[in-house]
Amino acid sequence: MSNSVNHPKHYNHGNIEAIDVIEDWNLDFHLGNAVKYICRAGKKNLSTDVEDLEKALWYIERKVKLLKKI
Repeated sequence: MSNSVNHPKHYNHGNIEAIDVIEDWNLDFHLGNAVKYICRAGKKNLSTDVEDLEKALWYIERKVKLLKKI
């Protein structure tokens, strides 16, 4: 079933869905969200691709800060 809740197209590229990567790689909240935003950049809405990549960066930067304990 493909709809906005179950398997949305903007998170599904080919046979691999972002959630499958996140779960298989056992990514935490921050890295999982970064992957999610990278996967959907330019696919959910073409006008928000830069915003999606900026969100991914925000989560990565926050994860780095946590690891560095800044």
